[in-house]
Amino acid sequence: MYTVIKRMEISASHSLHLSYPSKCQNLHGHNWIITVYCRAQELNNDGMVTDFAHIKQIVKEQLDHKNLNEVLPFNPTAENIACWICKQVPNCFKVEVQESEGNMAVYENE
Repeated sequence: MYTVIKRMEISASHSLHLSYPSKCQNLHGHNWIITVYCRAQELNNDGMVTDFAHIKQIVKEQLDHKNLNEVLPFNPTAENIACWICKQVPNCFKVEVQESEGNMAVYENE
């Protein structure tokens, strides 16, 4: 089994739609740290699981320097973002989304 891990930073804003009062309902931004894990039993014809550049392109082109409420069709919590990224990247099985030093969400595809 082969595994590749791509870690990158993006800057993006969001506001959360919550069932309780929270300052996170106001538009605010983060320097998000996104870690994408991909794996495959066999390498592709180029000798890769998934090209690091393709992972970066998928994430950065769609999310970097954006208002996530305007580009994502769901409440942009860290948990939902992690799941969405996992579904966008070929061979992805796990995504970590860190929105601040002490706050991280992890999605693992079963």
